Amino acid sequence: MSATATVMTEAFVRPTFQEVYAAHFDMVWRLAASRVPAAALDDVVQEVFLVVHRKLPEFEGRSSVRTWLYSIVRWVVRDYVRHLGHRPIGAPLDEEPAGEGESPSDALARKQALAVLDEALEKMTEDQREAFLLMEVEQMTSREAAEMLEVNDNTVRTRVRAARAIFAAAVTRFRARQRWGEGHG
Repeated sequence: MSATATVMTEAFVRPTFQEVYAAHFDMVWRLAASRVPAAALDDVVQEVFLVVHRKLPEFEGRSSVRTWLYSIVRWVVRDYVRHLGHRPIGAPLDEEPAGEGESPSDALARKQALAVLDEALEKMTEDQREAFLLMEVEQMTSREAAEMLEVNDNTVRTRVRAARAIFAAAVTRFRARQRWGEGHG
């Protein structure tokens, strides 16, 4: 082991479960919500954190906590989809609660934006969807996403480029429907 690796290992301080939960709950929720039905979301997120609680003492800091968590989310979601036979889709849009103090026009705009995103996500392959969500929603670098997905950086960039094209096409279709509706409504 090199001196640098020794220093890194000695400096590693394992986070507590509470720290992991507080810092990463939102990310886990968003990642799971993009893949499982709303009715199962609470259970899947709970299962992720049960695994985290069990496995945290074994976490050695060889990757970031985010990378480690992402692999757990992927495993739990795939297990859920495989064993229960549900399609990995996001929550139905009409179940999205309105934001507190949100005007009806803002609520409609948010619902429409979610519909466009949902349409785009459904057209992406799972690999494209994962890369897109990590980089565009979770704001990770392509290098971080590549580490989480266990592929090289160029593969992630290629997947995200394709996913962005799918997303752009969904936005174009939405805008065309809006223009058509304005002229014919």
